[in-house]
Amino acid sequence: MGMIEQLVSAARQAVGRRQERVPLSELEGRFRDRAPVDSQRPFNEALVRPGLSLVAEFKRRSPNAGDLSAGADVAERVGAYERGGAAAISVLTEEGHFGGSLDDLRAARAGCDLPILRKDFIVDRYQLYEAALNGADAVLLIVAALDGQQLADLHREARSLDLDCLVEVHDADELERALELEVEVIGINNRDLADGSVDVATTYELMPDVPAGKTVVSESGISDRAVLDELERVGVDAVLIGQALMTAADPEAKARELTRDEVSTREHPL
Repeated sequence: MGMIEQLVSAARQAVGRRQERVPLSELEGRFRDRAPVDSQRPFNEALVRPGLSLVAEFKRRSPNAGDLSAGADVAERVGAYERGGAAAISVLTEEGHFGGSLDDLRAARAGCDLPILRKDFIVDRYQLYEAALNGADAVLLIVAALDGQQLADLHREARSLDLDCLVEVHDADELERALELEVEVIGINNRDLADGSVDVATTYELMPDVPAGKTVVSESGISDRAVLDELERVGVDAVLIGQALMTAADPEAKARELTRDEVSTREHPL
């Protein structure tokens, strides 16, 4: 079993355990009865402001790098990202391999005013309701983890819950599948989920096949400004960066280095 198969299998098992404790019908009821959201934080809009937008990620560990900052305070970290000029926040909520949780998602929501992406292996509509009820503005849908019908159903359901979608691809076939849905935001993952290898050239190879008008986010393997400059030159709208920020001694300064935000405070347009 390859890496992606293991992660998807683990996600399905974890969803099953949570549904045994709290059924989907209860989450649906909570969603219907929840208080109106005070302010919208549109994830998609945050990625298309002038310049290359930074989606700054909070994750405690990864299967490839091990512990990154297992004891980090979520609110402090995402606050630092915001002060450093990030346009949006990504929060890893997968527990078994990444040490995340929905608690981290809620803490991120409370700790900043930026749009929040729930990054996980979304395989069931149950997870969409979890995302909507715990502070997410968007969810990650990984094409490699879903068949065509699953991808279409989850994308449609997410939009019905007012969740934006970052639809992630790694190769030309996956990009073609994503474009069949007329998605707004394409994430190009430079990491091959089959073996864990990373090559930023993946983004450069796929960019010519992305139609005009789509928002593109390059993910994984990005840690310095020179790479960001080249990605911006070829038309990438945003980058998702986790490890370089989580391991930085000063995450605010690192975010500012990546965004070229030279002021200590900034006004966010959202």
